[in-house]
Amino acid sequence: MYQTSLRLGLAAALVMTAACAGKKKADLPPPPPPANNGTAGSPPPVPGTSDTPVGTTGIGSGETPGSAADFIAQSGSDRVLFGTDSYELDDAARATLGKQSEWLARYASVRITVEGHTDERGTREYNLALGDRRANAAKNFLAAQGVAAARIATISYGKERPEAEGSDDAAYAKNRRAVTVVAATAR
Repeated sequence: MYQTSLRLGLAAALVMTAACAGKKKADLPPPPPPANNGTAGSPPPVPGTSDTPVGTTGIGSGETPGSAADFIAQSGSDRVLFGTDSYELDDAARATLGKQSEWLARYASVRITVEGHTDERGTREYNLALGDRRANAAKNFLAAQGVAAARIATISYGKERPEAEGSDDAAYAKNRRAVTVVAATAR
């Protein structure tokens, strides 16, 4: 009796294995592209290719064209600051985001994440919501400048990742920000 049960179990396992082996690879989603931010293993884009407009090299900054460091060098900053309890973009923030959108237009395969941050005052829930509004304010501005919204992810960290430690106005001002992070380049 035991041997019969064992044989039936083995036969069932073989049938199930055969059924699974018949699954087509087409049923599976394609693997994600490898993350590549211009670091080891990938050459920098060649001037005149789809990522670099003719006449621009991006090398004036001394950074690898299309890299996160090049983004900061060419844009002037990867962050914009906000007033207390505000997610309104001031003139300086719009100027910085305008430069960021120009860089993103040159490197159309680059995806970004806009992080929203707040100072330490307020509840965790309030600050997460305010950080989300700040990230989306920056995203909406970039999208209005022609950057595809599908290339822009947002996340709110609220008060969880302060840039400046301290409980004074200078620290609070540095922590009320949205930071644009170059996430990945698909080549």
